[in-house]
Amino acid sequence: MFRKILIANRGEIALRVTRTLREMGIRSVAVYTDVDRAALHVRKADEAARIESYLSIDAILEAARHHNADAIHPGYGFLSENPRFAKACEDAGITFIGPSSRSIALMGSKTEARRVAHEGGAPIVPSGEAAGFPVMLKAVAGGGGKGMRRVDREEDLAAAYESASSEALRAFGDGRVYAEKLIENARHIEIQIFGDKHGNLVHLGERECSVQRRHQKVIEESPSPVMALQPDLRERMGQAAIKAARAAGYYNAGTVEFLADNDGNFYFLEMNTRLQVEHPVTELVTGLDLVRLQIDIAAGAPLPFTQEQVGLRGAAIECRIYAEDPANNFFPSPGRIHQLAEPSGPGVRLDSGIYPGWVVPIDYDPMLSKLIAWADTREHAIERMLRALGEYHVGGIKTNIPLFQAILKDPAFRRGDLHTGYLDQLLKTGINFQTEPPAPYGEVAAFVAAKTAKPKPTAPSTPQLPSTWLTTGRAELMR
Repeated sequence: MFRKILIANRGEIALRVTRTLREMGIRSVAVYTDVDRAALHVRKADEAARIESYLSIDAILEAARHHNADAIHPGYGFLSENPRFAKACEDAGITFIGPSSRSIALMGSKTEARRVAHEGGAPIVPSGEAAGFPVMLKAVAGGGGKGMRRVDREEDLAAAYESASSEALRAFGDGRVYAEKLIENARHIEIQIFGDKHGNLVHLGERECSVQRRHQKVIEESPSPVMALQPDLRERMGQAAIKAARAAGYYNAGTVEFLADNDGNFYFLEMNTRLQVEHPVTELVTGLDLVRLQIDIAAGAPLPFTQEQVGLRGAAIECRIYAEDPANNFFPSPGRIHQLAEPSGPGVRLDSGIYPGWVVPIDYDPMLSKLIAWADTREHAIERMLRALGEYHVGGIKTNIPLFQAILKDPAFRRGDLHTGYLDQLLKTGINFQTEPPAPYGEVAAFVAAKTAKPKPTAPSTPQLPSTWLTTGRAELMR
């Protein structure tokens, strides 16, 4: 087992990994840029190292060597799906907690992933000339909705291609784009898979990810509401995901994404070769710690269970809480958090990286936290999430909490009538976004504001770390 692991990420996912490491008795090393000097993930780690950028492979490896880390956990985003980073870790003799660099390279290219999945027996969406119109243009090295354009007519193809290719080049350094048949009103369903280095592969059920804005997931849940209508769909999709992963020689955590229609057909979309943002909903319905499982597998342990031993219990829903203003076209809302009241109670989990007084930077993704609710039924989980959202107050900035309150009250969502265009349709109806905490929570928020208010600092607004901490790297001095 590892003695010390460096976490090559920031925010709530870095904190999430740190907590599991502490439970396992493994020391954690955080990395941070100047913007994140006072971030919570830095304060909670055992050690920390300053780097110029979370995308600097050389700086992260140097930090790992300097702190004698045995392994690196990449989290998600940044370098988590960069095959050069995984290969650099392998060459340096530092364990990369994830799949091999070969598997990342193979499945990181959407065109190569389609080929591998097809050869492995997974159904794929028609592409090229076989696609016909409408089509979706997609970046070969893409993700997160970048480099994607819908094209309904052949005469619009050239302009859409130039636009998608330019955006892909800026985002990924690769301007290649391909065309794929657009399956309208499809569900976006993903399968969580895990493999060990001994050839064992299992799936951990599905996550419904159809509630999206601009191709970015907003709400995720497990199980998918469609499984109650098509009882055999989970196993068929799970086996297709395993076939695709096996064809890529895959091990560790991965997610195989599919589009599914209302007739029981589904098609391979892509594979994410990392831990997903929405992994907590799978943890809550399976009872597994996926980060711990990642670490054990990276250390060479076999999977501790078989497919037959995997079960799903209850229902879980996740809302991604962002610093943005939904009433102002979701404009980013960076700034200082003056008050903070967080939800709790039975079945409520909050993966968060914020605290009162922290300044939300504009430099990085504006996600503040992930709020997850679990209950025995989907209906109960929705009501529990609404209660938790009503208790959540972040003062000083705008958040998208009112968006989630509107979605969870929408009859179509409550029925489970979901597809990838659902949220766009809902937003077109005109949502009256609530800007104040719901009564009687406003009184609680006011109380919290009074208790957490601090006088304006006379020193620089960015908290400074003690000079001794910078040389020793001991985060205990920050506590």
